[in-house]
Amino acid sequence: MLFAIICKDKPDHLQVRLDTRPTHVDYLNGLNAAGTLKFAGPFLGEDGKPLGSLVVVEAADRAAAEALAAADPYADAGLFASVEILPWNWVFNAPEGK
Repeated sequence: MLFAIICKDKPDHLQVRLDTRPTHVDYLNGLNAAGTLKFAGPFLGEDGKPLGSLVVVEAADRAAAEALAAADPYADAGLFASVEILPWNWVFNAPEGK
């Protein structure tokens, strides 16, 4: 099952995001190599700077998706003000064999 992990950064935490980005990218690259990551990227503010994240993963259940979200270095660094995890159904423009 697919899960959308919707994260909103704490105000004034851009430097935390920038400092933690290399380990966050390594983490997502590992999920990608395992076939768990479907897509990901930052939400951007009006100024073009990141202010949150959208990560879509395939997981057996909500508990597994929660564990993936908790293991993200951004979460460990205390970047996020909120994290919402929702089951998600990829209907339009889904790659074959999703």
